[in-house]
Amino acid sequence: MSDAEQQLHYSTCTLCEAMCGIEVATKGRQILSIKGDKDNPFSQGHICPKASALKDLYDDPDRLKRPVKRVKPEGQESTWEDCTWEEIGWDEAFDLVANNLHRIQQTHGNNAVGIYLGNPNAHNMGSILFGPYFYRALKTHNRYSATSVDQLPHHIISRRLFGHMSQIPIPDIDHTQHFMIIGGNPLASNGSIMTVPNVKKRLKGIQKRGGKIVVIDPKRSETADLSCEHHFIRPGSDVLLLLAMLNVLFEKELHNVDALEPYAEDLSEVEKYVRPYSPLKVSDQTGISASVITQLVTDFCEAESAACYGRMGASVQAFGTLTQYLIMLFNMLTGNLDKRGGMMFTQPAADTLPVSGKGSMGDFTSRVRGLPAFAGEYPVACLAEEILTPGEGQIKAMVIGAGNPVVTTPNAEQLDRAFSTLEYTVAVDFYITETSRHADIILPPVTALERDHYDVVFHNFAVRNFAKYSEAVVEIDENQLTDWQIYLSLAQRLDALNGKSTDHYPSLWAKQPKGVVDDLLKRGMYGKNGEGENAGYKLSLETLKAHPHGIDLGPLQSALPHAIFHEDQKIHLDFEYFMADLERVDAHFFNEQNQPNSLVLIGRRHIKTNNSWLHNSPRMVKGNNRCTLQINPEDADKHGVKDGDLVAVRSRVGQLQIETEITDAIMPGVISIPHGWGHDKKGIQLSVASQHPGVNTNILTDDLLVDELSGNAVLNGVPVELETVS
Repeated sequence: MSDAEQQLHYSTCTLCEAMCGIEVATKGRQILSIKGDKDNPFSQGHICPKASALKDLYDDPDRLKRPVKRVKPEGQESTWEDCTWEEIGWDEAFDLVANNLHRIQQTHGNNAVGIYLGNPNAHNMGSILFGPYFYRALKTHNRYSATSVDQLPHHIISRRLFGHMSQIPIPDIDHTQHFMIIGGNPLASNGSIMTVPNVKKRLKGIQKRGGKIVVIDPKRSETADLSCEHHFIRPGSDVLLLLAMLNVLFEKELHNVDALEPYAEDLSEVEKYVRPYSPLKVSDQTGISASVITQLVTDFCEAESAACYGRMGASVQAFGTLTQYLIMLFNMLTGNLDKRGGMMFTQPAADTLPVSGKGSMGDFTSRVRGLPAFAGEYPVACLAEEILTPGEGQIKAMVIGAGNPVVTTPNAEQLDRAFSTLEYTVAVDFYITETSRHADIILPPVTALERDHYDVVFHNFAVRNFAKYSEAVVEIDENQLTDWQIYLSLAQRLDALNGKSTDHYPSLWAKQPKGVVDDLLKRGMYGKNGEGENAGYKLSLETLKAHPHGIDLGPLQSALPHAIFHEDQKIHLDFEYFMADLERVDAHFFNEQNQPNSLVLIGRRHIKTNNSWLHNSPRMVKGNNRCTLQINPEDADKHGVKDGDLVAVRSRVGQLQIETEITDAIMPGVISIPHGWGHDKKGIQLSVASQHPGVNTNILTDDLLVDELSGNAVLNGVPVELETVS
């Protein structure tokens, strides 16, 4: 093979939020290698092990490339599990899907069709920009996504405080002197709502400049091992810790409201809400002593700059929304919001916030349980009951977009049963998964390396302002389609069936998502049509194509009051909404009848397998079994469990059996099972994952346990019972 036969392409890894630049060597349609792009100014050559899995996804023999239709055996009674799959053409597939969805809506009403969208959509320029044409064409209120098993509290807080659900402040990790991480493990996630390539180097950078990293987590994670200080905390009690930390701020007069008072005049009123929650009062419930709580606050306030960052573990619990709100108040009251080295707003080049929905609040509630909708979506914890409960508005059909809710959402076995009752299901996915195996039609899009890419979402969360456009690395054949082509084809057909005008579709087909990105870049603050000091970059799509490694746009900048989307350009602290939840906090923690359960469940993730797609990559799953139940030696002894024993774990909704791993990295009273496993369902076509099935922790998580303020699922702090299996 001569050098002339090879080509080098500079793209972006889309398997997490870090946006690492990659150098991809190809020969024709063959991917030869994937390395870190040393000339990418944001990631500077760093990649994690996941990047090589992009080649595995592309080459995977299990991957679908053409639409498939479920076919029932002739002349016999059969279930969907007895069916086979048959390849069909795209036009036939689109017509079948559009006609069936339209038929069901005509018969049962618009809300008879539900939509569930998985996380990969956020990493997909086409899905983000053109998917909404299809969702709107369906005209259904029954919309769900992975948001409500993850970051929903962040969006609600940002909508209420700053006026837009995606205006989320980000830790200025490159300049902070004190980084407090609550319920986050960026060494495994590569950041989460914090786009941060090579986070290990950046964390070590804090220590090199004399700063401090503090981790508060029920598990001594990889990040905790790197930190200066780690404290165990009882799962679900983070809200008490934050209340006590705010109490200390006022008790010791460490609060600093000068910088933010012009934008949040009522900030000092926080004191009256936190006054009852002294460190001594909460120490037993949190497992953190009063003296340590006081020291945490003192150290934070003594730092030249500091950021308190709460992530997944702080969100997916019974008081996740109030916890994240109190974290934001703590940053504000210590003078660390909109400050270099604190929590800062980003200045993305293609800024979608001014032209996107701010996040509708509580316009409607779910039919069965009355859970609140946010930004047009119901909490996914109520999806199964909306399928299973008869009556007007019952879901009869589902559209699944790049998601696997049968694995990733609470009470997974119930949802699996619910999907088996549906009249019609369509999946946009290139695998036959635990969820898409229920589909009547599967529409497979191309993989990440086969489509153009601009991170429409994650440039918004980057720890440094940066812009990069990646053209497709390998060409696709005429029978392969991207996500946006699939969604636009369905939208056009549905609009026609509903008698709506389709005159605007030719211009959409011509413009494509890249044309939308070009418009956003040109009118953005660094664009050709922009104004001010940053307009000198003259950014456009062509500019970025001419700079295939990306363009550094500098560190995060102070942005108040312009970062606020409320008309009065004030931060709306909304005490009436958030602090009303203190009544529930008191009833939960300070009622003698609500004593702590002996064991509670938390999740965890591993960098190689934190996306379930990666479980079908041999290089990602090789090695020791990662799907184990981690338990503290004290609890293992109490339950008569030895390392490697098979144990049964029960919750209110389900039971599973799993191998134990005894470790002092888990605090007493807590067990941990990783998220995303359980590949043992009949009908899936994931040959590697099926050999390493693991167990699905969401068999144990409870669909009735939600954060009442937001409807977000409770995945951490689930009460469980454990016994050995003879």
